[in-house]
Amino acid sequence: MRDLLRTVVVAPMAGGPSTPALVTAAARAGATGFLAAGYKTPQAVEDELRAVDGVYGLNIFVPAAPPPDVEALERYRRALQPEAERYGVELPPLRLGDDDHFAAKVELARAYGVPLVSFTFGVPGRAVVAALREAGCRVLITVTSDDEAQRALAVGPDALIAQGGTAGGHSATTSPGSYTGDATALDVLRAIRTDVPVVAAGGVAGPADVERLLAAGAAAVQCGTAFLLADEAGTRPAQRDFMLAGRGPGTVVTRAFTGQPARAVRNRFTDAYTAVAPIGYPAVHHLTAPIRAAAARAGDADGLNLWAGTGFRSARPGPVADLLAALMPS
Repeated sequence: MRDLLRTVVVAPMAGGPSTPALVTAAARAGATGFLAAGYKTPQAVEDELRAVDGVYGLNIFVPAAPPPDVEALERYRRALQPEAERYGVELPPLRLGDDDHFAAKVELARAYGVPLVSFTFGVPGRAVVAALREAGCRVLITVTSDDEAQRALAVGPDALIAQGGTAGGHSATTSPGSYTGDATALDVLRAIRTDVPVVAAGGVAGPADVERLLAAGAAAVQCGTAFLLADEAGTRPAQRDFMLAGRGPGTVVTRAFTGQPARAVRNRFTDAYTAVAPIGYPAVHHLTAPIRAAAARAGDADGLNLWAGTGFRSARPGPVADLLAALMPS
């Protein structure tokens, strides 16, 4: 396992930032990069698997449970109508069922013998883990607490990813209603009771953060935000411009875009809808998708999900190799 997990893991960043070019560049520079299967069709995932080179991983979303409150989703749909009018789009009807092609993506990981396969949003079945391991894949499960870690360990993964609330993008929490994002990666790492390797993720802004987590026992340190502005990343131009201009006043944990807690740079949308957004991934994701797509076309970062961790102000543009070198402890 340790031959595949380099000191720095470039996190899977769904929605565009993670590209085969980013993952391949990470491998060539001495890191382990992850492709993000989330939101993509199986064909798109397969195209990326064919394009990537070197030591790499693939992240897959575990299907979510049915939304707990459909009426809350309907109310949110009505609340979003002004946004639809602002961007000249139609809000879709609620889409309550979606497994994100889970079985097909697992089969692709098996067929291609993906070296590392990580899971987010829950624990895959024991049979899934066993099938992947039989195909030569090493399996990692993302957790945000020791309770989640113990449930994950029951299915026999090769490693865990201890995700702090300081991490950008979606939290892997299985308790979205009570999640606050207050725990750091160090907090989660120290809380987990296990003998398997643990990758620490969240809030890494420089080499001191990497060194601190490694000293606390992490097998590797996963970073995403530090690579958002990489030359090889597929980050939307509007988000790049927003971050480079220093417009973000800070980050916030919000369900406003997808119905699952996620940390993003604050903007007009998070300020307006964080307090009223219901639990309901991926139903809310599908509901806001036309709004976000229109905002992206218009170059309007205030209507986008600007996923980023608490260290977002340290993100810099440049090639992956240079950004990685800046993170490595001396």
